[in-house]
Amino acid sequence: MRRFIALALSFLACVFSAHAGDAPIHASRLHDFRVVALTQGLEYPWGLAFLPDGRMLVTERPGRLRIVGADGRLDPQPVTGLPPIAAVGQGGLLDVALHPDHAQNGWIYLSYAGPGPDGVGTEVLRGRLAGHALRDVQVLFRMRPKTASGYHFGSRLVFDRQGFLYITLGDRGDMPRAQRFDDHAGSVIRLHDDGRVPADNPFVGRPGALPEKFTLGNRNMQGAALHPQTGELWTHEHGPQGGDEVNIMRAGVNYGWPTITYGVNYGIGTQIGEGTHKPGMAQPLWVWTPSIAPSGMAFYIGDRFPKWKGNLFVGALRGVLLARLEVDNARVIREERLLVGKVGRIRDVRAGPDGLIYLLTDSADGRLLRLEPK
Repeated sequence: MRRFIALALSFLACVFSAHAGDAPIHASRLHDFRVVALTQGLEYPWGLAFLPDGRMLVTERPGRLRIVGADGRLDPQPVTGLPPIAAVGQGGLLDVALHPDHAQNGWIYLSYAGPGPDGVGTEVLRGRLAGHALRDVQVLFRMRPKTASGYHFGSRLVFDRQGFLYITLGDRGDMPRAQRFDDHAGSVIRLHDDGRVPADNPFVGRPGALPEKFTLGNRNMQGAALHPQTGELWTHEHGPQGGDEVNIMRAGVNYGWPTITYGVNYGIGTQIGEGTHKPGMAQPLWVWTPSIAPSGMAFYIGDRFPKWKGNLFVGALRGVLLARLEVDNARVIREERLLVGKVGRIRDVRAGPDGLIYLLTDSADGRLLRLEPK
């Protein structure tokens, strides 16, 4: 029965794609566009990556890695060979990314909530896809310490232009951990592609500090992308009640959480920490108050939407919208909100190799959507 349902959903996806011209037009300040449903029937999809042959990899938070054909058909057979994954709370199978030289070496990277004797924590592996199996699996990173919390795992994976791998992590729902040098939580991790620690990481050699750490003071980063001109890593993170942030990740910088924040305590609205500013702690480039609960982000560099070139696109869960941010070097100068309440909670945003924009919606019947020009 499950196989029949999956095949039926794949057929419907093809029907939706074939009738893209019937999709309603959505207006924006610079481009009108339509949203085409490519794939349905994904269970809480989280991350998306594009294979060189036109197929796509999609992670489902309950612990499945799925293959979507270039035609939008969802392969009913999940990929095997993944390690044990703890689908607890906000955790599960999270992001997916390809090695910059994937066409030559075949490496695929996955982040996930990995179980251990002391609880769960974000882990990262790499492996090679062979048919429907992941082979040559190597675990490159394990967050420590692990805890029983089901909150704030991060976790996006981004390679920079030098081939370093960045892993965004959350504070695991335990605020003070984000200010600790001997704790991976609440930070960006920077590694070589094989998991080795770069010698120039900012805390290498510092007594009591974990050498994998690249930043500290981050709450829960679920969006990350390289700036197309500068090559710097931009991230966004969830605030508490308000105070979602966009930041540029720089070596050794303290981004303040929970000492400073633009958010407040849930429900009671009282101040967290010491206010919004403190010497030695970075200020965000952009703040959302009230919170939109951002997840997924991508800089647009394609040609299908020429007036959007260089813009930053951010999905929103609570806000059920797609935010378009106009960027001038290291500044965000303007926001436009698209698809407000139209497609549901947006978990991931990707700029495709075809110059189009792809979205994953966060639900038990999640969809892979594509934005196309009018």
